[in-house]
Amino acid sequence: MSQILFTNSPKHCARHGFKVDKLPKKLLYGFSTFLLSFFSLAVLVWLILRPSKPEFYLKQADLYQLNLSAPHLLNSSIQLTLVSNNPNKKVGVYYDQLQVYASYKGQQITLYTSLPPFYQGHEDSNLLTASLVGTGLPVAPSFGYEVGRDQTAGRLILSLKVNGRLRWRVGTWVSSRYRFNVDCVAIMAFGPDVVSAPVSSKQGSSCSTTV
Repeated sequence: MSQILFTNSPKHCARHGFKVDKLPKKLLYGFSTFLLSFFSLAVLVWLILRPSKPEFYLKQADLYQLNLSAPHLLNSSIQLTLVSNNPNKKVGVYYDQLQVYASYKGQQITLYTSLPPFYQGHEDSNLLTASLVGTGLPVAPSFGYEVGRDQTAGRLILSLKVNGRLRWRVGTWVSSRYRFNVDCVAIMAFGPDVVSAPVSSKQGSSCSTTV
């Protein structure tokens, strides 16, 4: 004798009290409510604390080499020391992908130098040192003329720049990454013999920072 198997349809189950679509909707609503509450709390904390951008100061910049090895190829060597300060009382800062380089009148005169990532606590300060070097970097035809004119004037102005990304930390919450840029100006006594390493000691000289 053959057997006939009956399969209950969703409509048939509903008549017996089974709610096949209730549980997924409840989970979806609960998860959405949790996410909305989490992001609302993060935004509220952000608005209350309003973290201030980090502060950078140029402590010292030493120029050891700046000369042309060919009509349009530059060799340079600079030792740089910066002070990084977190002015926030309740917000920490993670620094990532830090790169430092020097420029002269809009021309990059050293290669990028990477600094290791680090965390900066509330109102903490850190010393950042970097050796900036350029070997055979192409420069504009007017570069030699500009350097010669600054040697005659006895003063050289360099831009020392830091690019990177930062993340804010409030308690255990960490924000996404934000790009930031730092621009420091070093004014150096610049005589006729650059090999004598003119030094610019800029204690407490503030740099501009954009986030």
